[in-house]
Amino acid sequence: MKKTLLATGLTMLMATTAMAETIGASIARFDDNFLTVMRNGMVEYADSLDGVELQVEDAQDDVARQLDQINNFIASGVDAIIVNAVDTSATQAMTAAAESAGIPLVYINREPINVDELPEKQAFVASNEIESGTLAAFEACKMLRAMGYAGGAKGYLLMGMLSNQAAVQRTKDVDDVLGMDMCNFIEIIDRQTAEWSRDQAQDLMTNWLSSGEDFQVVFANNDEMAIGAIQALKASGIAMEDVVVVGVDATQDALASMAAGDLDATVFQDAFGQGEGSVDAALALARGEDVEQKVYIPFQLVTPDNMADFMSAN
Repeated sequence: MKKTLLATGLTMLMATTAMAETIGASIARFDDNFLTVMRNGMVEYADSLDGVELQVEDAQDDVARQLDQINNFIASGVDAIIVNAVDTSATQAMTAAAESAGIPLVYINREPINVDELPEKQAFVASNEIESGTLAAFEACKMLRAMGYAGGAKGYLLMGMLSNQAAVQRTKDVDDVLGMDMCNFIEIIDRQTAEWSRDQAQDLMTNWLSSGEDFQVVFANNDEMAIGAIQALKASGIAMEDVVVVGVDATQDALASMAAGDLDATVFQDAFGQGEGSVDAALALARGEDVEQKVYIPFQLVTPDNMADFMSAN
């Protein structure tokens, strides 16, 4: 009888072990508001699934560290890997390592340079960056026209890390909008990277203000940099109703800034949705199911008129 019970217990244990699925995730950096929300979405969703274990590592903005983390995931035998790339132009090695090991890999949020050549067991989950910068820049254009600046306006452009496809695309989006007949009255005085950072953006905006150049708009590739610019503007005594400031992400801090009358527009990027989508894609690939190689979750423009709809979203 004891042998029968022991055998039954062992069979159940083996079945449970076989059903358990482990996902390794490498995030570009934990010290980033949007990526923190995205990471929390991944963790909370994975915790809600039976038999799924999610191991999350901080790459600390170090490409070599991230590749080491992926290799460690492979060596430990995870069922799938999720990567939020530090440098989107350096993803081929990650793709090759996972493909060679036969382990599915899902890129999240930041588009890998090899996105159009991903092998069968790899996918990309994000939002289409062509929408993000376009929505924000076009809203700024409309606001400036309504303020009477259609005869001419000047502004500054705060860019994210130029090694990130999102920064490159969002910057191009602004340029494309300003190339439209409706918006070509706007001139960019200067553009520089503040590396997605609020503090760096504040310092950069302070330097721009010291030139004494007249301007009416600030475009930022993300909300953190938009907030940094706002802090510099307010510290210099500039009335926020005289300057249009737009960002991207619709973080909670950004919405608080909008509620205070400082940030004029942002673009909701569904951090939780991307996090959940990446886990779903990773599990599906690990189970041999078909997955679209590009899974896009739509951006949405956020202004004071509809910000209440997004107050608890990110």
